[in-house]
Parts: sequence; C-alpha cells; structure tokens
Amino acid sequence: MDKIYLDHNATTPIAPEVLERVTSVLQNQIGNPSSLHSQGRSARVLLDEAREQVASLIGAFPSEIIFTSGGTEANNLALLGVALGLGKAGGHIVTSQVEHPSILNPCLQLESLGFEIDRVTVNRLGCIDSFEDYLTESTLLVSMQHANSETGVLQDIERVGEIARKKRILFHTDAVQSVGKIPMRVHELPVDLLSISAHKLNGPKGVGALYLRNGTPDLFSLVCGGGQEKKRRGGTENVAGIVGFGKACELAQNRLSSQRDLSLSSLRDHFLHLVFDRISGVEVFGDLENMLPNTLNLGFEGVEGDTLLIALDMAGLAVSTGSACSSGAGLPSPVLTAMGIPTNKINSSIRFSLGFSTTMREVEKSAEILVRTVSLNRTGTYS
Repeated sequence: MDKIYLDHNATTPIAPEVLERVTSVLQNQIGNPSSLHSQGRSARVLLDEAREQVASLIGAFPSEIIFTSGGTEANNLALLGVALGLGKAGGHIVTSQVEHPSILNPCLQLESLGFEIDRVTVNRLGCIDSFEDYLTESTLLVSMQHANSETGVLQDIERVGEIARKKRILFHTDAVQSVGKIPMRVHELPVDLLSISAHKLNGPKGVGALYLRNGTPDLFSLVCGGGQEKKRRGGTENVAGIVGFGKACELAQNRLSSQRDLSLSSLRDHFLHLVFDRISGVEVFGDLENMLPNTLNLGFEGVEGDTLLIALDMAGLAVSTGSACSSGAGLPSPVLTAMGIPTNKINSSIRFSLGFSTTMREVEKSAEILVRTVSLNRTGTYS
C-alpha cells in the first residue's frame, strides 16, 4: 500500500535535484571552505553560490545570509544573539503566545537571565491582537512568526514591522513555514531578521539560515570557533547540506515564479470541499482567508485526534495532530489553547499539510480514507 503523505509542515521530501547535488558534493568535494588550496577554494565557491541562491529566494543580499544548522538555531541566534549582543540586561522582548518552541524556550532562558518577555495574545482565528501597548523604551526586539505551523495562519508582519521600525526596535520573524510556499521579498518589508529552514522546502535536514539585514547591530555569537560566517556562527560549514539548501531555494523560486502555489491552494480547497461535503461536524481552526495555501487544521466532532491519527496512519494516510517539534508532550496544543479553542475540540484536531508533490489523486484518496476512518472512530459529540 502506497502511503499518502500530508504532513509537509513537519518536513518535506527531499527533491530529486537536491539529492543529486548533495550526493555529488559528498562524493567529489573534500575541501574545507576555510582552506587556501584549490580544494578549499572550490568548496568556498560552492558556499558562495548557495548563499546567492538562498538570498535570491527572499530578495536579500548574499552578505545578509548566515548559515545555521536549521530553523531552530536561526531562531535562537536571532533572540539570544540580539538580547545578549545589545548588552542590556533587563531588556524587554515582545513575542506572541503562538510561536514555535524554538522561540518560546529561548524566551524562557532570557527571562531566567533577567530579561522581561511579553507574549501577545491572539484571537479565535489565530491572529495576534494589538501589541503596540506592550512596547516600552527598553524593548530590544519584537519577534512574531510569519506563518503558524499548526494552523497555517499568516500574521501581518508588514504592520508589525512598521510599528517596530517607527520606534527603532528590531523586528525578527520566524518564516520557516512560509518561505518557499509564498513569495517573500525582505527588502520590501520592515524586517531586520528572518529565519529559514531547508527541510521545510524540499531541502536536506540539518541546515538553515538567518537573514540579518545589513546595518543591523551585530549579534552575540552562540557558537564560537574559527570565525566562520563572519564570526557569527563558528564551525566548519556543512558544504553538502548548504549546497542542497541552495538548490532547494532555486527550485522554490522557480515554483513561485510559475505560480504553482495557486495550484497548491486549489488542491487544499478541493480537499476541504470534499471533507465538508461528506463529513458532518467538521470545524476549521484558523483564518481561511489569511492562511498558507497548503495547510488545514480541522476538528472532527466526536473523534479523538490521537485515535484518528493512528487509524489514518494504518489506513495509509500520514498526517499530524500539531507541530512535530512539540508532539508527545501529552498536553493540548498551546497554539489552539491560545486561540481559545476548548480542550475537547483541541483533542479532536488533525493538521493536513500538502506539498508541491501532492497530486489530485492523493487529495481525493485522502478524503475517502478520512471519511471512512472518521465514521469508524466517531464516538460522541462536542460543543
């Protein structure tokens, strides 16, 4: 039985063109990019090319890209790097209640060091409430995600950034879920720092980047070593992974140029239509008018989400009950809780996230599997 994969927000399959590039580098490139001999210089050329590809996808300069081990490290570098780099113990940071754990947990660390953290609330649709009143003279940084991994809801980062810029406060956005799915041009946005992850856009795991706008105060380095990445992130570079990341960004840029994100949205909407048409008691969590084109978080009346997840997996459909980085915690989703969704409804929720490899046949087959599985596992009602 072929498994249908609708969990692309957790991770994406590596693109064949990316795999080919990574394999080629692993097999043929032995040089350290910091070495001055020919093998080292050729490795450096590969890094420079990849940096240009990543920068091009988001409309940045190559000099503004810092390679990291992934989105988690990029988020940590943004928060801890700004807070500790500006050297203001007791400084203030504003974020939201629905951020990824790689934002929320560094904030907890900073609180233990004496920094003040405010977490802005969200409404029932998952959009942040007004945050201007949280800003103070000691605010160092505002960090608001672009797209939520569980609901796909998009925040108005242009408005947030404009307010922060007027008050001369740095603005960071976790764009791990949005880059590669929707267009992003950082020089047209009031964004100072932005996080990206390769494995969310059909690249390899274990590599990502932090965009740092030229002219932004330098960051406190969390990984000190031989001075790589302009002394912002030490350690010998993961050449093969970075080359794969660059190729994935090139492919993503080509997709966006051909507007394949629109076909992805059409598939998502077709799936939702089939679900609404054939299953009663379905609720969408999030703002359908303001959402990534590939994501749906649905609640199913009278069904336990974990039970449904396992049953769907056994039936050949891979989905998720929320963020893969916080699964297994045994607690209701913090994101849906912050949105004011009752616990019994949260416990019925399933996230479906499509990818650019998803086909119409897979969407329709997924709906068939879902209809059958919900019917077999429905036990009662909720309100």
